Amino acid sequence: MIVTAHQPSYLPWLGLFHKVALSDYYVFLDTVQYEKNSFINRNKIVANGMPQWLTVPVQHKGHIDMAINEIKINNNIDWRKKHWLSIYYNYKSSPYFKEYSPFLEDIYSREWLYLSDLTFHMMEWFLKILEIEVKLIKASDESFIGKKNELLIDITKKMHSNIFIFGEMGVNYIEKSVFEEAEISPYVQKYIHPTYSQKQRNFLPYMSIIDLLFNEGENSLNIIFKNNINKEEIIKLKEI
Repeated sequence: MIVTAHQPSYLPWLGLFHKVALSDYYVFLDTVQYEKNSFINRNKIVANGMPQWLTVPVQHKGHIDMAINEIKINNNIDWRKKHWLSIYYNYKSSPYFKEYSPFLEDIYSREWLYLSDLTFHMMEWFLKILEIEVKLIKASDESFIGKKNELLIDITKKMHSNIFIFGEMGVNYIEKSVFEEAEISPYVQKYIHPTYSQKQRNFLPYMSIIDLLFNEGENSLNIIFKNNINKEEIIKLKEI
């Protein structure tokens, strides 16, 4: 069995969904420390042919020592209207906007207190729409222990798995000997970003998943996997 874990991410990019789709279990890692200026509360869409950041404002007091699931959204700022209008005006003429926009419109009509609740609700929907079959587990609902490599090993063992998938940056902090001792095989994702239909002439990579969905619809998961490894190939690779 294959497991991966990742901190909450607002309107995530394609590579996260590839990593999740390779796995049997995806642990929504909302118990780790919040990082300022990360992708936890922001991501990019295409606006007038250029990247535009959409950032969920958070309450900063004491956030350095807080876990992600403790971070509250700063609703004194009217971010929901701004985000919805940015999405609406930049994607309303996209082929699949009418199909997917009602969910987002509903999201931005609600007031969210915690950042992790917002991102978890979005992630559940994205996985359903993309038809990614994975068991989604919220870390704050479990009793995982340890930090860094030890935490990931504990997660993998409690999920009765023997392969853990890291994102590409994971190569910088994997302690292979620790995983080998635990009889767990680490795999580092090397995501090749695909191209797909966008309105502007020059393709912009590393946008939010909604950019792909609005432009490619039901073909989105196939595009996410284009020129990238699949689950069966990872299993065979680790059996060698």
